[in-house]
Amino acid sequence: MPTDLIEIDAERPSERAIERAAAAVRRGQVVAIPTDALYSLVCDPLNLHAVGRIFSAKGREQDRALPMLVSDVVMAEELTKEISARFYLLARHFWPGELTIIVQASSRVPLKVTGNTGRLAMRQSKSKVANALLERLSQPLIATSANLSGQPTCTSGIEVFGVMDGRVDLVLDAGPATGLGATTVDITEPYWRVIKEGVIPEAAIAEVLKGS
Repeated sequence: MPTDLIEIDAERPSERAIERAAAAVRRGQVVAIPTDALYSLVCDPLNLHAVGRIFSAKGREQDRALPMLVSDVVMAEELTKEISARFYLLARHFWPGELTIIVQASSRVPLKVTGNTGRLAMRQSKSKVANALLERLSQPLIATSANLSGQPTCTSGIEVFGVMDGRVDLVLDAGPATGLGATTVDITEPYWRVIKEGVIPEAAIAEVLKGS
């Protein structure tokens, strides 16, 4: 099926565009949106058909977890098996922002979303488009990089459209988006570790977690 493309203002996203994206997510479709630095593919994490479509769109291996976007710490708490002091320290300091935190997923999160690991990576974004969509839907969203697995992440809506036409249903195009992307930190083990370093350096995380 052909992919639709809508231009959107990243700083002042129109209600009409957000509602169209929300309607697509409710139907179990896959939507590409601009986030803090790059473009992401989003869908309903509780709709396993939609989750399967994300894997197919990217050509992603089924045993790899899919990250989520949340609107706030309260939403994150509902997705987490047990909230630790480390989580609150990191969220209070870096959210909203470019830090993805890996936690133990609650039973509410489908095992397929966690890549059958029981662990969940989540983030509260600064993106006005992402947050408007989260607010409209009142639920978390799968948010994984907009690219074919193993290829660079798309940095504009037009690029997403060119690479993923027919693989996703809708692209919200806010023009170019560039940056290092988010840092990912795993706090599920006794000793935390940075899985991927992006905008936030490991030293900044160590400073916040010092003595925790």
